[in-house]
Amino acid sequence: MAAIVSEANMHAMNKVRLAGLLGAFMSVLCWMPGPALADDLDRIIETGLVRIAVPQDLPPFGSIQNGQVEGYDVDVARLVATDLGVRLQLVPVTSVNRIPALLTERVDLVIANLGISPDRAKTISFSTPYAPFFSGVFGAPDLVVKDPADLQGRKTAVTRDTIEDRDLTKIAPQSAEIVRFDDNDATISAFLSGKADLIATGNVVVAALLKQNPQKRIEAKFRIKQSPAGIGLRRGAPELLNWVSVFVFQRKLNGDLDRLSRQWFGEPLPELPIL
Repeated sequence: MAAIVSEANMHAMNKVRLAGLLGAFMSVLCWMPGPALADDLDRIIETGLVRIAVPQDLPPFGSIQNGQVEGYDVDVARLVATDLGVRLQLVPVTSVNRIPALLTERVDLVIANLGISPDRAKTISFSTPYAPFFSGVFGAPDLVVKDPADLQGRKTAVTRDTIEDRDLTKIAPQSAEIVRFDDNDATISAFLSGKADLIATGNVVVAALLKQNPQKRIEAKFRIKQSPAGIGLRRGAPELLNWVSVFVFQRKLNGDLDRLSRQWFGEPLPELPIL
């Protein structure tokens, strides 16, 4: 015998079905990305301002001269602002403050000789490389150092929390004395004054050092790492990441980065890998 459903029961069942459908609809809305979560690129364009961290103590990438910051990275930052069509706020930083400035939202981008590495990519995103760079150990020609084992019993100056610091620590013998400094000026000063026998830094840094101190004889002892620099930005901003990589591609293509490389490094821009 078929069950007889009263009108009241039918009304109640319809309410339950409606509630279920409404709940499913709301779940879909919650899952869908909302337009309120604007990408950093949208915010930069809307506010008309881009804040970019640049080196304050790493010539020729960036250093303060006569109260103004100048260098390869500084000029690249100016090109970024030009292509975005917004005002530029330069934020000079030391090496140890590059990533913290980004993560604490003091800046939107870091253009400060930031070597691309898997470790750094855990916390920030990188554009395709825009600048050449290899790090190594450098010292006087009469100092016999051919590999990490020869660092035994010698003092090597390095800037704290740089790629040189992390990678040299991994390969140096326990008896090597790695002397760490909080900024590049202090690292270079220690080496030039004889407080350290060697310096672990980048090739272009040494080139600038020799230009400023022509009487100093310095040669490369061994290479630590090939580490092209990328523009750093916060994770979770795919539109900004895409824009920055397109910017680098276009400025390489039209010769602007080569022109800046010749101006600041004294040599043409080499072929860079694509990320």
